[in-house]
Amino acid sequence: MSPAVRDPYETLGVDKGASDDEIRRAYRKLARTHHPDVSKEADAEERFKEIGEAYALLSDEERRAEWDRYGAAGPPPPGAGPFGAGSPYGDADGWTVRADDPGAYDDLFSQLFGQRAPGGAGGVPNMRGGDVEATLDVTLEESARGGTRRLTLPDGDTVDVTIPKGVTDGQRIRMAGRGGEGLGDAPRGDLFLEARLRPHPRFRVEGRDLHTTLRVAPWEAALGERVELATLTGTTRVSVSAGSSSGKRLRLRGQGLPNPKGEPGDLYATIEIAMPSGEPSDRAKELWEELAEASDFHARSGR
Repeated sequence: MSPAVRDPYETLGVDKGASDDEIRRAYRKLARTHHPDVSKEADAEERFKEIGEAYALLSDEERRAEWDRYGAAGPPPPGAGPFGAGSPYGDADGWTVRADDPGAYDDLFSQLFGQRAPGGAGGVPNMRGGDVEATLDVTLEESARGGTRRLTLPDGDTVDVTIPKGVTDGQRIRMAGRGGEGLGDAPRGDLFLEARLRPHPRFRVEGRDLHTTLRVAPWEAALGERVELATLTGTTRVSVSAGSSSGKRLRLRGQGLPNPKGEPGDLYATIEIAMPSGEPSDRAKELWEELAEASDFHARSGR
């Protein structure tokens, strides 16, 4: 390989013996940091592309093996091999091959890999492009309704990604033919996007169920009331029964995340009694005192 081509292990910051999981984690961390939509660095797009290309190479078993065997040594010295000065097969800057002679690449491939090139146009080997993996941050609202997101790929292209309705954390979205470039007549690899649900200010997710907090006033909890509750797609009114205490949980069937293959999740609202802030007015203080005298409730004993 050319010394102009940066070592993919160095690009991702991993050792040569790194496992697939270590490489994947390193890629995801760097891709999030250097994504052109996130990073303010002037070279963010080029860095993002370089990271994607490094991951595409190391995530492909065959391409990684080829790099491990030939990449670290770099090209032969001038005049010493197929990439040396004056070579009819390429130049010292990389894997560029002129296919004026249909058999030229066969000779080159044989010298490099000890075998004839597999059949392809003009003798170029057919090798499917590597698959590329990335993380796609998805809001709960996008999961509830579905949607489309435009992304910038490692090669600088943009693509419109369809976010399936009801997508869950860890679900993979496959985009055929949007991975690494293939060689010869071979197709490109695929792009796999792993959905990651963003934290939400109101809802906590468990599977397809949603959990939220319903704050009520003391008198609403004591007397019972129909109150407004925010859902993922709007608002609804729920009944708080008289005598409700903090921690009581209301269940709204089917108000969680949708499920394209079955029943949707539920929404659970846990009651939290909220006290008015600040010093009570004189009248409010009188009423609280009257309530204290009239009630035989003992909070510490629960009776």
